[in-house]
Amino acid sequence: MTIRLALLLFLLAVTAAGQGMASRGVKPQPKARFSGRPWPSTLTNVAREAGIAAPTIFGSETNVQFISETSSGGIAFLDYDKDGWLDIFVTSGTRFENPPPEATNRLYRNRRDGTFEDVTGKAGLLRTGWAQGVAVADYNNDGYPDLLVTYWGDNALYRNNGDGTFTDAAREAGLLHSPPPSRPVWHAGAAFLDYDRDGHLDLFISVYIDYDQANTPRPGQNPNCNWKGVAVPCGPRGLKPARHYLYHNRGDGTFEDVSVKSGIARFQSSFGMTVLAADFDQDGWQDIYVACDSTPSLFFHNNFDGTFTEEGIERGIALNDDGMEQAGMGLALGDFNGDGLIDIFKTHFADDTQMLYQGEGKGQFLDVSLKAGLGVETRMIAWGVGMPDLDNDGWPDVLLATGSVYPDLGKDLPAYPYRTPLLLFRNLGNGKYEQLTDLAGPALLERHSSRGSAFGDFDNDGDIDVVVWNRNEPPSLLRNDLKSANHWLQVRLEGVNSNRAAIGALVTLEFAGHKQVQAVLSQSSFYSASDQRLHFGLGAASSAEIAVRWPSGRRERFSAPQVDRVLSLKEGTGKAVN
Repeated sequence: MTIRLALLLFLLAVTAAGQGMASRGVKPQPKARFSGRPWPSTLTNVAREAGIAAPTIFGSETNVQFISETSSGGIAFLDYDKDGWLDIFVTSGTRFENPPPEATNRLYRNRRDGTFEDVTGKAGLLRTGWAQGVAVADYNNDGYPDLLVTYWGDNALYRNNGDGTFTDAAREAGLLHSPPPSRPVWHAGAAFLDYDRDGHLDLFISVYIDYDQANTPRPGQNPNCNWKGVAVPCGPRGLKPARHYLYHNRGDGTFEDVSVKSGIARFQSSFGMTVLAADFDQDGWQDIYVACDSTPSLFFHNNFDGTFTEEGIERGIALNDDGMEQAGMGLALGDFNGDGLIDIFKTHFADDTQMLYQGEGKGQFLDVSLKAGLGVETRMIAWGVGMPDLDNDGWPDVLLATGSVYPDLGKDLPAYPYRTPLLLFRNLGNGKYEQLTDLAGPALLERHSSRGSAFGDFDNDGDIDVVVWNRNEPPSLLRNDLKSANHWLQVRLEGVNSNRAAIGALVTLEFAGHKQVQAVLSQSSFYSASDQRLHFGLGAASSAEIAVRWPSGRRERFSAPQVDRVLSLKEGTGKAVN
């Protein structure tokens, strides 16, 4: 059977399916015997004491009628004022009836003492609407990170003015649709990338659904408006899939829509969500991977000439190992087995496995989810995901944010509650993971309906912390208290011929006979953006060698004879600076 014939059979199966979300009814695999190894990292939710107390409004708390009220949740760690301390940006939705005054995106400035100040108003970021995700990048190469916020409606491109304020430049940059569409476009994931290596960041935006809410059925009105026999909001199956957009940066602060001539616009049969842009096959050119809900995920391979070829099935990352579609939502990049090749983690709906795709080289991937022991929990809906090395032992772990899209489902199906805990899988260093719960701290016992998550060291103490978007609740800020002698390095890049923030760079650390590769990204997890300083755990190693493949194509090596610090690497210098 050819790959394309398999896809045809899959599409027929989708047509025959009787529920709105892809879910395969997978039962959890038995857990392996616990390793008994100590775990030195403790995660504690310190959001309230840190001053992050405003609820993130998104849709009705009960009796939800539309999928547009449930599927969002981007959050970001970024240093918007360049003081060396991570700040937090949170996207917000609203409500169809009586939107509360706190329904706005929020920017929290890090006070450097473990607390944050809400500076949304003074930064010029107040906006009420159905925000979806956020991507962080310095699109105009002025040295300050900017924000691209996607909306069900007009997107916002918040240009950082360098004085603590932002200006929405979306219209002048050419990122608003012209002529205006007849109904709001449901923009979803977004990622900046320099696909033509001219030193200017281009932009890819996915679209979730070609959404016509006025003509969308209500819960229970057709087979795509139920889940396990319970009436739920309709979709995405039964609704119209969408096309996606690629914009070329002209280098003067404006963008050109190149969706058609690049080949991106041809693909109009997917429900696009989170976007990753990276050099997946390590050929020196950045590609695009889109997690797609209940349709095959898309991999756009860069042809080096301004065009892309979709090769998701050929690369092994469009469907699961059985050739079935999944409800792809969140994405993470990492190197879980230390072979110097990119691996991908993708999250899915309830009653399905979360997917770990092992990089095999040259952009080929292999599903190793069950082999790695990640199939032990299948009941929860997973969204945001990262592969942070929480204990700095040199082996990336996996942390997933979970939560149901159906607030009232638990009344009829108690086994599928609305609020669910974080899932933490510890990397054992042998290709296997084991799940940790209360051993990892009180944050693992909390229940929320979470979506996006971002990873970074907000208190600059040398370990990775986490911020999590919670629907109709304040975000969670998970402080990592690490009691370990393990070493670490953080790497901050500055491009010269490349874009200034070095978005798209691949960094490989070699230490004590071990390798780890990471990429500088503008979006990952679920609609979210993590710290663009790359954090590497080193275990007992006290030095490292660093290889950088810059977005320009340049290869460069740096030495790190000392550890437990942040190193700044500037393109073309060959010298690391503390």
